[in-house]
Amino acid sequence: MDRKKFLRSGLFGLGAIVALPSVVTSCSNDDTSDSGTPDNPGNCTLSPTETVGPFPILTPLQYIRASIIGDRTGVPLLLTLTIQDQSKGCTPLADVYVDVWQCDKDGDYSQYGGNALQTTNYTNQNFLRGRQTTNANGQASFISIFPGWYPGRAPHIHVEVLTTTGNSLLVTQIAFPTDIYSAVYATSGYNGAPDRSNTQDSIFSDSLNRNMADSVTGNTTDGYMLLKTITVV
Repeated sequence: MDRKKFLRSGLFGLGAIVALPSVVTSCSNDDTSDSGTPDNPGNCTLSPTETVGPFPILTPLQYIRASIIGDRTGVPLLLTLTIQDQSKGCTPLADVYVDVWQCDKDGDYSQYGGNALQTTNYTNQNFLRGRQTTNANGQASFISIFPGWYPGRAPHIHVEVLTTTGNSLLVTQIAFPTDIYSAVYATSGYNGAPDRSNTQDSIFSDSLNRNMADSVTGNTTDGYMLLKTITVV
């Protein structure tokens, strides 16, 4: 599938597509250089372990879905995550859970709030949280929006990989290229430049290269596609 055509069609329209993983796989296979698969199979580096943060998913089994947008607005973002197993020659890891969660364009998380940590109360909402099971290619995809930021952190998305029995294999975070998030935050609706850059972020300070998305392509009008390979052991 042509990525440019895919973006021009509008990511929000994907909500009607049932077989999303196969659609994303066909897009990825057009160009193996940025498909999310390792450039050097059999020799991969573990993804960094990071904090779950103060706003983890409370009941992930309730949020098995491809679209996690809910009622939020923002620049469209399609995430395609490829999970690989270092202990098995960096091969794709099928049939594991991938949980993602992120803030909205205003920097707020669902399921939390009404306190000093987050004044806006979203305890009764569950936007921008979801779970998918990896396919035979080790891929899981989510339709979302570009996250905003909140004081003290650079823009990021949280990811946890788990076995289907609930054993956590890795908790990590994804960072965004500065030029990409700067373009998004210059649009109306977002809160301007974050108060922490990637290099100033304490979470990314010792692992930024491994946290960074493999590629983020698109534009603020049509939306972006993010590819990231995450390695577990």
